[in-house]
Amino acid sequence: MSTCETTSPLVQSVGLPKSPEGAPVFPEPWAAEAFAMTVYLHERGLFSWSEWAEALSTEVHRPGRAEDGSDYFDCWVAALSGLLAAKGLADEETILALQHSWQRAAEATPHGRPIELANDPLLASQQA
Repeated sequence: MSTCETTSPLVQSVGLPKSPEGAPVFPEPWAAEAFAMTVYLHERGLFSWSEWAEALSTEVHRPGRAEDGSDYFDCWVAALSGLLAAKGLADEETILALQHSWQRAAEATPHGRPIELANDPLLASQQA
């Protein structure tokens, strides 16, 4: 069995979404994008996989995290943000401001429409 074929114990987490066949899947498109961004940044040499694993493990085991794994990709994003800030690749204030902007955009977007950063009312008022 190759490394890619081994099953992680995380697969047994109750809160992780699964396909009809029982395989873990991404709960939302943003989770797949966060995963892809992490792999891309690692492949570009911005951090080692062991650095990534340590950052993610720290987030997953942080007090207050969901025991059922339902916040796994929230942990993923927090780990990526923290790692980028720690390496000086992005500052925490910029990451937080961008998160807030996306949240405002989501709240301002009509149901069924794509969420776009341009929908952030604060950004729209600054550009006017």
